[in-house]
Amino acid sequence: MEYKIKTYEEAIKVIEEIGLLPLAPLIADYPSLGSITEPGAWHSDTEFDPWNWRIKFSTDGVAGYGKFIKKKSILVSRQLLPYVKIVLGLNESVKERYFKGNISKEARDLYEIISQEEGIDTRVLRSRAGLREKEQKKLFDRGLLELQGSMDIVISGIKEKVSEDGEKKGWSSTAFETYDSWATRNNIETIYLSKEEARDHLMIHFSNICGPELVKKIAKIFR
Repeated sequence: MEYKIKTYEEAIKVIEEIGLLPLAPLIADYPSLGSITEPGAWHSDTEFDPWNWRIKFSTDGVAGYGKFIKKKSILVSRQLLPYVKIVLGLNESVKERYFKGNISKEARDLYEIISQEEGIDTRVLRSRAGLREKEQKKLFDRGLLELQGSMDIVISGIKEKVSEDGEKKGWSSTAFETYDSWATRNNIETIYLSKEEARDHLMIHFSNICGPELVKKIAKIFR
């Protein structure tokens, strides 16, 4: 599985072919967006900059994007996304998990805010959640990681910080959306399978494009 690409269109083809593409190396001998692109293209702020593509994949509905696996940023093709969601996701709602003590208060609160304002920008989200203080950043980040790890939310884009005159200023910030909202908006098919059936589908997919040893490594992720 060796790829070398330069354009966004080529990256889309890779994602559609392999289905799962981490931004940085995650599995030994498995591609990442970093490994298949030129290092010098990153942060070049050109059309060839993979750092800019990562958001475009999501805004274009090409792939789901978030820290879904091992707290690492992952792109999942729209074809595989429903199956990955079943395997990594949970049947119980965020509220039910909170009442059972299986998710933090911060994660519950963040989810409620995001679901009320889909595509909310990180700065606004942190403020609305009452986690603006410096010492609260870890709680904020942990809550977002919890929700991404169970695929309750995805990164849906970025929000530019602009002045009163409409001029761009400062750094852009990440925007979050619930998985259900993003999937519906981008016409992602809903699959009704058990975790075992969804996992089997994923393993068949990877068995068709990877060698046996690599399939074993991938299987551990979806165990």
